[in-house]
Amino acid sequence: MITMTDQEMFTKQSRRFLVWIQRFFFVTGAFALCYVALTLLNARLFQKAASDSLEQQIHAEEHLKASVPRLAAREGDVLGRIAIPRLGLKVAILQGTTSRTLRLGAGHIEGTALPGGSGNIGIAGHRDTFFRGLRGVRAGDEIQIQTPAGLSHYKVDWVQITAPNDTGILSITSGSSLTLVTCFPFSFIGSAPERYVVHAGLADSK
Repeated sequence: MITMTDQEMFTKQSRRFLVWIQRFFFVTGAFALCYVALTLLNARLFQKAASDSLEQQIHAEEHLKASVPRLAAREGDVLGRIAIPRLGLKVAILQGTTSRTLRLGAGHIEGTALPGGSGNIGIAGHRDTFFRGLRGVRAGDEIQIQTPAGLSHYKVDWVQITAPNDTGILSITSGSSLTLVTCFPFSFIGSAPERYVVHAGLADSK
């Protein structure tokens, strides 16, 4: 009669445990990849819908030939589009900065001037999606803000690394300016410790 020793039993159990661990990580990795793929697909489809919505708003504005009172923007509403031609960056601007909103586009920071208006316009975006291209921005770059009311051109003044609690970067200004904010460093894994700030002044609008 053949019996297994304690050592052989332990080895068999260890192998079985390792097999289950490998399967667990494989399934977890597959689910993670599917989640990321679905999130990116959802964001891309939303960007298309947001672009169509903005074009409809522009068309309606042109036909009205005059400004009309607008309702207060709600979280997730499409306010416009931001583009940095040299970087190939183009993304819809949505109202608010909740996690869901920033998964779908760039978010207008509440309390700052609205896109296309006067004052300091604050816009936030994720460093690993829509605002990843900001790591290549430099002074003098053109930034375009398209809203139903028209197209505004800004020119980058400076880029700065600052602390997350530095609210001075969003201070109200007498003129028209634009402040873009994302997390930093760009390659950091987890919650990034700093903020990457791009400031631009108004060049012209029409």
